Amino acid sequence: MNDITPTRSAVLELNEERQAMREGHQFLDEKRLILAAEMLQELRRYEDARRVFQERFAAATQALKAAVARHGLDGVQVYPAVPMENAEVRINRRMLLGVRLLDAAFHGELGRAPEAEHPSPEAGRCRDLFAALMRQSAGLAALAGNLERLRLEYRRTERRARALEDVLMPEVEQAINELEARLEEMEQEEAIRVRQA
Repeated sequence: MNDITPTRSAVLELNEERQAMREGHQFLDEKRLILAAEMLQELRRYEDARRVFQERFAAATQALKAAVARHGLDGVQVYPAVPMENAEVRINRRMLLGVRLLDAAFHGELGRAPEAEHPSPEAGRCRDLFAALMRQSAGLAALAGNLERLRLEYRRTERRARALEDVLMPEVEQAINELEARLEEMEQEEAIRVRQA
């Protein structure tokens, strides 16, 4: 910024720019706080949903082991799955400071599975538990995506705030100081010339 002609209007313009940067920095600070609060809220929701999912997954895994023990791996692989043609994932979108957040839930009834050739309670329980996991997975996936989008926006906002704070604002401050010093020198030289004339 050394190539700026030292005038009062240039100093005024830089002062306005500095004020705009301060306001921008304040906005970015507030945005970081809002994003952090939303991240904490989403993280709590995610951890609760994940804990429930992991408990159900452990139960489904045990049921799978029991079904494999009874039917063998080949028998479990050909066991009829639960039809899902009447089920759908519904997604609600919302925005927070330009970040798209999603809420997803499984809706509709799962169909009735066709009768297995060699039915067993172990295989039926396994199928039902994994179908229940499918229902919960949409919400968990939406929460994980929300956390990732919030994290990316937080980092982007933090980089912008730091760039303003550490680079741009000090440069403008230095330019203002240099211009004011050069203007003062010019005024002193002018005063000396007037006295000598």
